[in-house]
Amino acid sequence: MTATRALVEAGTERLRAAGSDTPRLDAELLLAYAIGVDRTAVIAHGDAPVGADATATYDALLARRAAGEPVAYLRGIKEFHGIALTVDARALIPRPETELLVDTALAAVMTALTSGYDRARPLRVADVGTGSGAIGVALAVALRAKRVPPDDVDFVAVDVSEDALDLARENAVAHGVGDRLRFVASDLLPPGARSSSFDIVLANLPYVRSGELDASAGKPVSTTFEPRLALDGGPAGLTVIARLLDQLEWALAVDGLALLEIGGDQGEAARALVAERLPGWVCDVLSDLSGLPRVLRVRRVAA
Repeated sequence: MTATRALVEAGTERLRAAGSDTPRLDAELLLAYAIGVDRTAVIAHGDAPVGADATATYDALLARRAAGEPVAYLRGIKEFHGIALTVDARALIPRPETELLVDTALAAVMTALTSGYDRARPLRVADVGTGSGAIGVALAVALRAKRVPPDDVDFVAVDVSEDALDLARENAVAHGVGDRLRFVASDLLPPGARSSSFDIVLANLPYVRSGELDASAGKPVSTTFEPRLALDGGPAGLTVIARLLDQLEWALAVDGLALLEIGGDQGEAARALVAERLPGWVCDVLSDLSGLPRVLRVRRVAA
């Protein structure tokens, strides 16, 4: 039997040669998954022997990772905002950058619930393009931790993909917040929003430029394994976001807030798009931990 340290070293070299950006981390995670332990156990017990079956499983996982398949899909889980989400090819893999949107949304919801909000009705929140449910589930879990009653927030998670909605439901139930979210199949905001405006709209919509996806087609990169529907934002990356901005005119309440994730090079273009589509509305951009534009914050002000 081979020791864990030797398997990690060999796997790291194999993945480095294949072009992985994080070869050692990938190798450690995959070996831990093959053995059935946490990554910390692999790191802490480098001399521990690994059986033949686990080694064979690890080799197979390395081969798939070397071909570009994301570690999250290989393991079937992705850690996000302090919770572990089930992930598979039905939806986009949650990125760490999106945690900024969740944190900003949580602050906005708590502010609304504690500062003179009309408590005669629930706060209406929409998670548009919910995918795996990462944003909606993480926010619902955080609100539960803050002891916000489910009836205080009417939370709708929307996606055009029925498969993605099924995955989001699974994650909501797994984390005990299935009673806090409603799931609706719709291309962006549901038509019913015309008669009951949302107070807060959240969205991580496709914003990758079509040309970038075309250039990576057939290459061993993670995005070639994820649904193109969840990635392709059109020629400039803002086509789907522009459609949602148009809907905000009838779907967002006065003084309502929209938080939209954008690409790290789309800050100026996104602000210009808001000025064009929603003149008179207030807009700014929040930066992520790398200092890159990440969340477009749009507020509707009273005329």
